[in-house]
Parts: sequence; C-alpha cells; structure tokens
Amino acid sequence: QVQLVESGGGWVQPGGSLRLSCAGPRLFCNFYTMGWYRQAPGKQREVVAQITPLGDTNYDDSVKGRFTITRDLTNCTVDLRMSSLKPDDTAVYYCNGRTTGLNYWGQGTQVTVSS
Repeated sequence: QVQLVESGGGWVQPGGSLRLSCAGPRLFCNFYTMGWYRQAPGKQREVVAQITPLGDTNYDDSVKGRFTITRDLTNCTVDLRMSSLKPDDTAVYYCNGRTTGLNYWGQGTQVTVSS
C-alpha cells in the first residue's frame, strides 16, 4: 500500500512561516506529479501547489509569492515552505501524488494561522 507521510504544520501567528514535508516511495520521486492541497472547514479541497517530475511548478493565485514547493529526489521528499501566512491559510493540508490513472493522498496535517 502506497503511503505518503506528512510532517510539519501547527499553529503560527499571522505573518509567520511554516514548512510542510511529505515523504513517499522512490517511485513517486521520479514519475509522479506531487502536490499540496488544503481543505478549510466547510470548503472543498483545493490545490495549493504542484511540482512535476521535471521540476515544473504551479501555484494557486492565493499563495503565489508566499509559498514555495520543492522536491528532493535523493530523499524522496516534497516540501511546502509557507511564509507571510494569513488566517485564510488555515486548513488541513494534504500531500498528493498522482500519475495517469493513479492518485494518492497523505493523512493531512493541520495548519492554523491566528493571533
């Protein structure tokens, strides 16, 4: 069974920074598009950032310039560095790995931005 293991998250004041990390099997490193999604209470899950096997990235407009997604092919991890956090960024963040016909999720990690 494929597992994506997330770490990081927690509570931070507005304007602060956090880093999320996701570890997956080596297969994911080289062949899967990896991404981070989030789901706030009462809202649908939405994509935050994605990175392809070639390293191409895309971001939701709401996080551009504040969030950075990177992948480490040696350790097979995908990080999401978040800065200038806002209360609207509060949500459960999920790691995702997908390729044609296959889609996997992590268990989710809570990010809370409040004063």
